[in-house]
Amino acid sequence: MTMTISSLSFQNGAGIPSKHTCEGSNVSPALAWQGVPDRAKALVLIVDDPDAPDPKAPRMTWVHWVLFNLPPSCTGLAEGVAAANLPAGTRQGLNDWKRAGYGGPCPPIGEHRYFFKLYAVDRPLPDMVHATKADVEKAMEGHVVEQAVLMGTYQKRG
Repeated sequence: MTMTISSLSFQNGAGIPSKHTCEGSNVSPALAWQGVPDRAKALVLIVDDPDAPDPKAPRMTWVHWVLFNLPPSCTGLAEGVAAANLPAGTRQGLNDWKRAGYGGPCPPIGEHRYFFKLYAVDRPLPDMVHATKADVEKAMEGHVVEQAVLMGTYQKRG
């Protein structure tokens, strides 16, 4: 079975509801996944936007959420999950606001794409303090056994 990731809040390729953005409650969407391979020892979730700051002239990938060492038995995350309610052993990295936790879409111009990338890795990652996306990706090198992606879009209304 191939690993997949989905959300009850939006369909793959569709718009992300404003509830999950800076124009709403800025809470993470509910996420669910299945098909985690048996040899996975941990999961990693990275949410980023490769269209920053302007989709017509992107200059960087903006990181919205970094979670690592989720247990492979975990099958998803509740909407608006708080740090205290993350599965045991889960670690949060820093987003590009230099904070741990979810930071929702807040594009300055145009419609951006947001990628929710789930990785199954064959070993838990080291317990890194203030880990960035780059730190987590480096620790995952050579250890990703499968990955799945969910993409949503958002454009500010106001």
